[in-house]
Amino acid sequence: MALVGILTAIDSIKDSIYNNFDSVGANSFTIRETGLGVRRGMGHPENAVPITYDEAQLFKQRFTFPANISVSVRASMTSTVKHGSKKSDPNVAVLGGDDNYLINTGYELDKGRNFATDEIEGGRNVAIVGSNLVDKIYVKADTIIGSYIDIGNIRYQVVGQLKSKGSSMASSADNAVIIPLENARRFFDLSSQVSMVISVSIPSVTQLQSGIDEAGSLMRNIRRIPLGQPNDFDIVQSDSLANSLIDNISYITIAATLIGFITLFGAAIGLMNIMLVSVRERTAEIGVSKAIGATKKIIRTQFLVEAIVICQIGGILGIVLGILAGNGVSVLLGGNFIIPWFWIFMGITFCFIVGVLSGIYPAIKASQLDPIESLRYE
Repeated sequence: MALVGILTAIDSIKDSIYNNFDSVGANSFTIRETGLGVRRGMGHPENAVPITYDEAQLFKQRFTFPANISVSVRASMTSTVKHGSKKSDPNVAVLGGDDNYLINTGYELDKGRNFATDEIEGGRNVAIVGSNLVDKIYVKADTIIGSYIDIGNIRYQVVGQLKSKGSSMASSADNAVIIPLENARRFFDLSSQVSMVISVSIPSVTQLQSGIDEAGSLMRNIRRIPLGQPNDFDIVQSDSLANSLIDNISYITIAATLIGFITLFGAAIGLMNIMLVSVRERTAEIGVSKAIGATKKIIRTQFLVEAIVICQIGGILGIVLGILAGNGVSVLLGGNFIIPWFWIFMGITFCFIVGVLSGIYPAIKASQLDPIESLRYE
C-alpha cells in the first residue's frame, strides 16, 4: 500500500505537469532572467541580471522571425482582491500582460474578452480574473463581466474570466488576476530587480530551434554581451521546464522505491516467521499427510503455495488501498486520477517473489520432517 500509494501520487503529479505544459504548446519558449525557473530558495542568483521593460520592448520590436511575442511581469504574488463585501486571502497573483499573453501562456477565456488594443496601450484599469478567485469573491447571483473589483486601493473593471487550469506545484493558475502591462508598471512597485518575461510562440515546431537561435542572438545584442561571454539570461522551452520539474520529482521516486523495498524486505521476514510457526503448529498434520502417502514434493508445494496466496491476498488489498491513497493525495494537490497499470503489475510480481522467498525455507523444512516423529509431536 505504501509503495503503490506513493508512486501513484508521483505518477499522477507527473501527468498533471505534462498536461499543463502541453496546453502551452511544444512550439514555444520563454526568455527570462537567469535562474528564474526551477531553483532552490527564493532569492535572486548572484549572476542574475533582470530583463528590463525597455529591453523586452526592444526585443518585441526587432524580432523579425514569424512569431507571437508577449511581454509580461509578475506584479504581485500577495495581493488581496475585493468585490463588494467579499475579499480574497492575501495570496492572489497579479500578472501584467499584453494582447498576446493569453495565447502564449495557454490561458483560455471562459467568459468575456481579451484586452483591447487601446486598453493595452493606455494601461486602462481593466482585469481578467481566474476561476478560483471568482468562486471566492462572487456569489452565484453576481454578474461577473462588467463588474468591479479592488486590488489594493485601485478599482478595475472585469472584462474576462479564465477557464480553470488547475493547481500546479505551490500555486494555482486560477488564483490570479491579469491586468495590462502598462497598468502594472504604473500602479505596482516594480523595482529594478523585477524582471520582465518574454514569451515567444513559433507557428511550426520545425522552426523552433531556428527561432531560439535568432532570439538568443538578438537578446545578446540588446544586452550588449561581449563575444565569448556566456548569456546572462535563460531561454527555456516549455517541455524542457516540465522535464526539469520531472527530474526533481524523480529523486522522490527513487527514495520512495528504496523505502518500499525495505518495507517489502521486512514483510518477507515477517511472513517467513509466520510460515515457520505454521510448520511447527501443524507438525502432526504433516505427519498424518506423510503417513497416508504424501511425498516431500507435495508437502513442499502445499506450504509454498500457501505463502504465495497469503502474499497475493495482502498484495491485492495493498494495491487497491495504495491506488485510492495515492490518487487521494494527487487530487488534493491538483493532479489527475490515474490507474497505475505498471505499478499494479509490479506489485503483483513483487508479492509473488516475496511469497516464494518467504515460503521456500519453511516449505523445505516441513517436507523434511520425519513422519513418525511428527505423528507423536503433540
